[in-house]
Amino acid sequence: MKNDTTSIKILETSDIHGHIFPYLYGTKENAAVGLGKIATYIKDVQKQAGNVLVIDNGDLYQGTPLTYYYMKQARHLPNPFISILHELKFDAIVIGNHEFNYGMEPLRKAQQDAEFPFLSANILDEKTKKPYFGLPYFIKVLPNGVKAAVLGVTTHYIPNWENPSHIAGLSFEDALTSTQNWVSRIQEAEKPDVMIVSYHGGFEKDIRTGSPTERQTGENQGYKICTEVKGIDVLLTGHQHRKLAGTINGVSIVQPGMHGGSIGQVTIELQRNKQGWSVLNKEPQIISMEGIEADENVLSLARNIESKTQSWLDQPIGKIEGNMLIEDTFEARIKEHPFIEFIQRVQMEAAGVSISATALFSESQRGLPDLVTMRDIVSNYIYPNTLIVLELTGRDIHLALERSASYFAVNQVGLLSVNANFTTPKPQHYNYDMWEGIDYVLNISHPIGKRVTSLLYNGEPLQENKHYQVVMNNYRAGGGGEYTMFKNKPMIKEIQIDMTELIADYFLKHKTIKAACNHNWKVVVDYEGRTSV
Repeated sequence: MKNDTTSIKILETSDIHGHIFPYLYGTKENAAVGLGKIATYIKDVQKQAGNVLVIDNGDLYQGTPLTYYYMKQARHLPNPFISILHELKFDAIVIGNHEFNYGMEPLRKAQQDAEFPFLSANILDEKTKKPYFGLPYFIKVLPNGVKAAVLGVTTHYIPNWENPSHIAGLSFEDALTSTQNWVSRIQEAEKPDVMIVSYHGGFEKDIRTGSPTERQTGENQGYKICTEVKGIDVLLTGHQHRKLAGTINGVSIVQPGMHGGSIGQVTIELQRNKQGWSVLNKEPQIISMEGIEADENVLSLARNIESKTQSWLDQPIGKIEGNMLIEDTFEARIKEHPFIEFIQRVQMEAAGVSISATALFSESQRGLPDLVTMRDIVSNYIYPNTLIVLELTGRDIHLALERSASYFAVNQVGLLSVNANFTTPKPQHYNYDMWEGIDYVLNISHPIGKRVTSLLYNGEPLQENKHYQVVMNNYRAGGGGEYTMFKNKPMIKEIQIDMTELIADYFLKHKTIKAACNHNWKVVVDYEGRTSV
């Protein structure tokens, strides 16, 4: 009989990071990104297929000037991202780590405004130990009668990154443990035809070989979920910003990159049985948005806030005397750059301390032009970080510098390169810190862990047991980026103002900033006196 078989499609967005419109804010260049293009594809699939599940896998609304403007200036208006997901008939959203970046209030408001559930089985109320945001999973019976279950889980590593005040009252259960418990319960109680897990996390091992691709910290557990949890048909993933489609231990997996440049799609063919439907075949795919036109109805839902954002971005706010543009990001990490020196000065003035650490976050940062606008600031400082002053020992600082020094490798011809651990499977250039207020030399010809060859404070050797006050962003202060030496250290001060605001305030106070460096650190390759940089 022709009705003995049927099919469903699962569409996944993940790590949209505030992108709605198909262009880049820093350069205004057109790009194949954003929910506008994604919308065109989703609507087409919904029209053609009928039996469709649409899931957002988290990190939806942090990462662009539009998001920043909305959160800081227009939060009284409807959340444009929730409005767009309504327009596209999304079935659910899974909470990602960046959903907490602006605090609990806007997250709860977004949840209240949404007509679909916010899922996370392993983010628990600290007191009741029940899922804090309500539903851990939902059931949907599609028009063809197929019963699908969708469980949401989130990387439990969030306390290592997030501002503690933003996650007060929450506890984060191990994502693997939570998935095992809930899948078992769902299979027993609901008996779904298709079991889907949507996990805001990625893969700790190569999806083909099973070889470890990173330190096994628990941040990413996708491979373990596929191999250790029985009863899963599909695992939707994200967090790592990778484009992946494949099968692990019979589980179809997808990860659709970032910024809406692609969408994850899993097509499942099923055959009727006495209990319902059984899976015949699964096809996981990543679909690029290249060449797809943006949906004007979806863009119109955010156009008012976008117009206000663009006007705000183009406001001049200060001037640079000299050159603070970044021509080569690698060069800016091996030789002190005026832009990094400037960020350190902002941090030290805001915190009132003499030692600072910061990073050049991404390969897209271009520094500041002669006439600086808010667009330049938010394009160069892309995270809503706040600042924390920690009390560290000299040994803590030494260990942190060794961690930073591990960013580098020496290639076959003896030149500096980037350690593959910081580029694969996910670029982590933001985990290489540069310091101000101390003088140091990193010799990359030495083994990892023994590369700090000189370390001075005020011209004298840094004392291992002496205490120093250091300002850094909240992500790093929590030990993020495997800076474990910072975890649980005394917090002397917390500056609860976003760095973008602090930078803007610095310009408003000083008007014109001189591009300068004091060259307090060096990165060298020195084999028995033969030095190259």
